[in-house]
Amino acid sequence: MEEKKQQTFFEKVSKIKVGFIPLPIYLILVVVYLLLTVNKIMPNDMMGAIGIMTLFSFILEEVGKHIPVLNSLGGKVLVVTFLPSFLVYKSWLPESSVETVTAFMKNNNFLSFFIALLIVGSICSMNRKTLLKASSRIILILVICDIVGALVGTGVGMLLGLSAFEAFFFVVAPIMAGGVGEGALPLSIGYAGLIATQQADIFASILPCVMLGSLVAVIFAGLLKKLGEKRPELTGNGQLIDGDDEHLDNLKGGKVDVDIEKMLVTGVLAITLYLLGVWVNDMIHLPAPIVLLVAVMGAKMLGWIPKDIENGGHSLYSLTVKGITPPLLFGVGVAMTPWGSLVKVFTHVPMLITIFATVLAIVLTAYFVGKALGMYPVDTAIAVSCCSGQGGTGALAILAAGDRMELMPFAQVSVRLGGAMMVTAAIFLMSLFV
Repeated sequence: MEEKKQQTFFEKVSKIKVGFIPLPIYLILVVVYLLLTVNKIMPNDMMGAIGIMTLFSFILEEVGKHIPVLNSLGGKVLVVTFLPSFLVYKSWLPESSVETVTAFMKNNNFLSFFIALLIVGSICSMNRKTLLKASSRIILILVICDIVGALVGTGVGMLLGLSAFEAFFFVVAPIMAGGVGEGALPLSIGYAGLIATQQADIFASILPCVMLGSLVAVIFAGLLKKLGEKRPELTGNGQLIDGDDEHLDNLKGGKVDVDIEKMLVTGVLAITLYLLGVWVNDMIHLPAPIVLLVAVMGAKMLGWIPKDIENGGHSLYSLTVKGITPPLLFGVGVAMTPWGSLVKVFTHVPMLITIFATVLAIVLTAYFVGKALGMYPVDTAIAVSCCSGQGGTGALAILAAGDRMELMPFAQVSVRLGGAMMVTAAIFLMSLFV
């Protein structure tokens, strides 16, 4: 009888979960982490990093879900991503943990691995007609948003006392340049070649705008998610357009039978296409994620994706979103989100308002143009707003806040294509004015 009661107690405790982890297992992980940290024997390898990221990310996600008001603004993403950044800034995280996570994130290209799995998983399981219709429209909306965002952001900056030159080139353009490595960095190099300023100084001045633009977009994604919940007719819950009465494969809906072999095959396809992208990048300098995106979208549009891989895509997508997203966001916060850069912008009110106005203009333009083109406005606005994020890192946070990870392929179009257009336009325009 006592054994039965004990068994029932453990069963009850095991039903309490932190993320998807049963409480007893999570508590064991906490104890082991403390033992390793106190004794300074935390392994500086993949196992150590994943353990640390898992431990912190899922508990922070739970905290973010339950904070009033903040939970309506993408709270779990804000807490998982930006609180670790603050803790690192204040040196409140154990140094060994920070070093282990940073080394893992920067040396293993884990973010690219995640994006590759997510893109291939979501596109393979996507409705083909939907993909064909949405792709051309999203590019048109992106171009319109770039123009409107640039005009509104520059105009607001001028009203607040910034010069048109400073507002556009040093605030607006960096926001829409496609992140840090492929946006702010080439912008700063291009600017340095045109004006008498060191590239490092230019980069330091525009990086805060990139960071804060991403933060604002995350908040808007959370608000758009809330709007979709209150007005279901405005959202496709991860789909951009209706599928002409054909059954749409909703990655969130229903249970899909998990076939490990099919999922692994789809994962191998993702890795193969990414490696192909690395080779193409070496030949013609086209980013590997873009090559992967074009290849898998082309194959899907032409009907070349076998049914088994489509089914495997469902499982791969679910695994990536549920199991990898929170730890990855924590890693991004620790290793790729300098809190000091965000703080700089908060003390410069005209710049702060200009950034807010720029992102708001992009979101509203995408919403209304998308609606006019027969697309779901909530999902369209979330996908296109990724062009104002911190590259792939920002897209991850924005889509997670909006609970629309299915839109990663279109987010990558916004980030990569939108960023390339803005970097090219900004450097060309600066060459005309200096």
